[in-house]
Amino acid sequence: MDQHQLIDTIRSKASFLCVGLDPDPARIPAHLGTGPQAALRFNLGIIEATSDLAVAYKPNVAFYEAMGAEGWGVLQATMDAIPSGCLRIADAKRGDIGNTATRYAEAAFRQWKADAVTVAPYMGRDSVEPFLAFEDKWTILLAATSNPGAEDFEFHGAEGGQPLWRRVMEVSRGYEGAERLMYVVGATRPELLAECRAAAPDRFLLVPGVGAQGGSLEEVCAAGWAPKLAGGLLVNVGRSVLYASEGSDFAEAARLEAKTIQASMAAVLDLNR
Repeated sequence: MDQHQLIDTIRSKASFLCVGLDPDPARIPAHLGTGPQAALRFNLGIIEATSDLAVAYKPNVAFYEAMGAEGWGVLQATMDAIPSGCLRIADAKRGDIGNTATRYAEAAFRQWKADAVTVAPYMGRDSVEPFLAFEDKWTILLAATSNPGAEDFEFHGAEGGQPLWRRVMEVSRGYEGAERLMYVVGATRPELLAECRAAAPDRFLLVPGVGAQGGSLEEVCAAGWAPKLAGGLLVNVGRSVLYASEGSDFAEAARLEAKTIQASMAAVLDLNR
């Protein structure tokens, strides 16, 4: 899915919702059973209930690795179940150099059939460009994240006194294939999101932290809107959709929560036409 297709999808669905598919074994409804196959049944129910409301899905690879060998099959089956009109994001946060980065990219793009993968940029150009070498895929760099530990490095000065997140966004724009970059920016610091938007006015931002983590959709839109990109935002919501109910009505409850979020997004899109 290229940028034009993504924009068209956002406009046609009146949504920029990304659903995080992070199945927590402790919260999967009991009637689905236990183990990896319960996680798969859970994911399939969520996808079926929300695929007309979401423009992207983001399985966090760690949740599947933790299941052991069978978890890789659950991840693959989950990716396969995501409709072709939705962006498939492998949230793997990979970061290594040379041939290793290439193998990570091949795993995400060729084996899992992901459209995008999250990458940690700490090791620089030669850890990122192997992902960008895949011309029909997206690389999503961690920039200014919403976790408390982000204060350790991301917001401290690099060369010229710039915070590290800003240097990531500025330097990476010179990488080969940089037109296929997106950036991760947390929702819990809207004033920082506005700075990130100013640093990357022509790039999509993947924004986690709305919902259970306390981020506000209204503040995210006010701070990060890019009119030429139909907003240029992919707002990730996980727990508040996934666990809207932990009973047998989990899928119906997930749909209601996703519909509420989508309706708010539709109003913003209509306002910014």
